[in-house]
Amino acid sequence: MPDRILIYGATGYTGKLVARTAKQQGLRPILGGRSPAKLKSVAGQVAFEHRTVDLNDRAGLEKVLKEVDVVLHIAGPFSQTSRQMVDACIATGTHYLDITGEIDVFEACAARDAEAKQAGVMLMPGVGFDVVPSDCLAAHMKRRMPDASELTLAISGLGSMSRGTAKTGVESIRFGTRIRREGKILSSKAPLVREIDFGQGVKKSVAVGWGDVSTAYHSTGIPNITVYFEATAQLEQAANIGPFLRWLLSTGPAQRMLKKKIDQQPEGPDDAQRAEGYSILLGEAVNAAGDRVVSRLRTPEGYSLTALTSLEIVRRVMQGNAVPGYQTPSSVFGPDFITEFPGCELEDLNSA
Repeated sequence: MPDRILIYGATGYTGKLVARTAKQQGLRPILGGRSPAKLKSVAGQVAFEHRTVDLNDRAGLEKVLKEVDVVLHIAGPFSQTSRQMVDACIATGTHYLDITGEIDVFEACAARDAEAKQAGVMLMPGVGFDVVPSDCLAAHMKRRMPDASELTLAISGLGSMSRGTAKTGVESIRFGTRIRREGKILSSKAPLVREIDFGQGVKKSVAVGWGDVSTAYHSTGIPNITVYFEATAQLEQAANIGPFLRWLLSTGPAQRMLKKKIDQQPEGPDDAQRAEGYSILLGEAVNAAGDRVVSRLRTPEGYSLTALTSLEIVRRVMQGNAVPGYQTPSSVFGPDFITEFPGCELEDLNSA
């Protein structure tokens, strides 16, 4: 008998990695997806049961979900797939997890908090690299400075992206750089650039609309949040796109062209790249008096960490550690959750 777990979207880069990791850990999830041939191939490689169902087939999806207690939803872009899965999970009483990094998906799930509580369902989007490590770091900064009014998170060493991640980035072009100010999510009118020391000297960094602009607020209540990435030529170019070009690149034909180019790229980093890769995250909290605390977190490569964190959260949900309603990783598992994973090291610094 398989475990009462559904991994939906198992035929993509991250889905296949998570399925292989689940096999290594002794889990026996059911794999789900919409392509019969691809799904059969992936399931055969790990000897898991599989169910072919389209997200737009509401009756078929609910039938599959009635077989399981929790779904790990990996089929992005989640702006196009999350609502259907959340609808079905609430209808069937199935706990919902996903690996999104999309601000609007987080906010949409948060808006369904009361509905999920009534159904006894936990909605926890963002159980991968975005946003488990950064969310735990945000909660740690709040713990260090309970009266913080401003939170800065910065990330270095992201490495190469999967096709799915790249397509999500293309979809987000229309939003510009999103930040949180006085509790509200806004788009910055000008690029935000800052020098940040990730541990090897200061590096030019560019503000981005990372998922924590949403989740860190729900986890900490800190009203002003900005997220930076260590600058690359591509990031700087994206940050400096003018209004007209941003609009042009957001149109249907331009989006299709950009996504077609992405489909010609490698599926994602290979095993060697993942083994060698790592990320550094920096957290800075400031209060109204100008006092500041800084902490630094080192993690393994993002996709490898996603497989570990997502499956550990699946396991904990299966053990009964699910809180109905909208939740963030740190709100349920605490700020120190990330430090339980191999290669994750958290260090408190005195100043930036």
